[in-house]
Amino acid sequence: MSAAREPRGGSESRRGRPKESLVGAESEVDLTDIAHGGHAVGRVEGQVVFVRHGLPGERVRIVVTKGREGDRFVFADAVEVLRASEHRVEPRCPVSGPGGCGGCDFQHVALPYQRELKAHVVETQLARLAGLDRRVEVRPVPGDEDGLRWRTRVEFAVDEQGRAGLRPQRSHDVIPLADCPIATPGVVGTGVLAEEWPGMRAVDVIAPSVGEAVLVPIPTDDEIEVEVDGVPAAEQFVVERVEGERWAGEFEVHARGFWQVHPGAAATFVDHVLDLLAPRPGERALDLYAGVGLFARAIADAVGPEGAVLAVEGDERACTSLAADAADLEQLEVRHDAVGTALAPLVEGGDEVDLVVLDPPRVGAGAEVVTDLCAMGPRAIAYVACDPAALARDLATAAEHGYVATDITGFDAFPMTHHVETIALLEPARR
Repeated sequence: MSAAREPRGGSESRRGRPKESLVGAESEVDLTDIAHGGHAVGRVEGQVVFVRHGLPGERVRIVVTKGREGDRFVFADAVEVLRASEHRVEPRCPVSGPGGCGGCDFQHVALPYQRELKAHVVETQLARLAGLDRRVEVRPVPGDEDGLRWRTRVEFAVDEQGRAGLRPQRSHDVIPLADCPIATPGVVGTGVLAEEWPGMRAVDVIAPSVGEAVLVPIPTDDEIEVEVDGVPAAEQFVVERVEGERWAGEFEVHARGFWQVHPGAAATFVDHVLDLLAPRPGERALDLYAGVGLFARAIADAVGPEGAVLAVEGDERACTSLAADAADLEQLEVRHDAVGTALAPLVEGGDEVDLVVLDPPRVGAGAEVVTDLCAMGPRAIAYVACDPAALARDLATAAEHGYVATDITGFDAFPMTHHVETIALLEPARR
C-alpha cells in the first residue's frame, strides 16, 4: 500500500498510468482513533485506512475493500484481531462481521464504550468544523434492551429467490435473515423473514406504538400498485403515541413516512427541546422541517392561544397529517413548502420570532437557512441533528451571525450503529 498523495486527474497518475486497485490487499495495522461513520483509523506506509469492525488501540489484520494506490485514504475490514481492545465484546448478531450485514457498525463494542466513541466523534466534528472545544455527553434513550430490540421501522431487501434480509455494506447482495437483533419483537413477529416475497425488491415493516405492525411490500416494477388488506400501500397510515414527562400526544404518520425509529426517541427529544427552549405563553415560534409536528404541537400547547407557531414541512402527506391532528390548535399554522422558500419572505418582511426548532435532514440546514433564522432574532434555537458534521457546519454559520451553542447533548437513539442524535441550544452571544 502506497503513501503517495492522490494525484490530480482521479484514478490516473500524473504520468497517465492508471492507479492500481488495492482491493483485496492485506496488511497489519495499529488502530489509533475513531472516525465519523464508525470506522477505526490507522495508517499503512503513511496511507490513511478507515477500518470497519476494529477499535482504537487494537492491532488487526485488514483486507482493503475500496481504494487505489495513491489515494489519500482507503477502506478496509478488520478480518483478524491480533491485539484486542478491552472494550471488544462478542457480537450478538451472527452476520455482523466482515462481509456480513452492513447495518450495525458497533456490534463488537461494549455499549458504554459505543457512547464514548460517539461523543468523541461529535467533539471532533465540532472542533474541526466549528472551532468549538466542547465535551459532549451521549445519553442512553429508554426503550431498548441493552442496545437491542429498538428498531421499530425496518426496510428489508428481497433477493432473487424472494427471501427477505439486509445488505452488506456497499453491496447489492442480500443476506437472508432469520432474525434481526436490533429490530423490535413487533417487527420480527410479523413473520416477514419467514415468508417469501416474489416480485418484490423490498418489504417495509412498521411496528407503531399504537396498534398492529404493518407490512408494505415494495414491488420491483414501480408501476405495480400493491394493496395491504385491501388498502393501497400509498394510503397506509399508523398511529404513534408520545408519552413524555413534559408533553403527550398522538400522531397519524404515513406508514413509510418519517418517524423516529427508537421507541423512546420522540418523547426524549420533545422533553429535551421543551426544557431547552422553555416556551412562554404568547411567544412566536418556528418549527422547520416539522414532519408530522412532534415539536410544533408541543410548543403550540406551551405558547397557548395568545402565541403563534408556524410549522414548515416539504412532505405533503406529513403536512396533511399534522393539519388534521392539530385542527383544534388555532395558534398553529402548517405550511407545505421548502424551508428556504418559506423563510425568504418572512426575513424580507422583517418578521421576528422568539423560538425556533430546526430538525433538518442529514445534510443539515445550510448557510442560507441558518443566516435567515439568525436575522429573525430568536431568543433561542433548538437544533436537532442526525449528523454531527452537518451540525458543526451550521453552528459555524450561526456563530458568524452572533449565535452561540450554549448546550450540546448527544442521544444514543441508534445503538449498535455509528449514528447519534445531537441536540444543541443556540442563543445570542452575550456582548
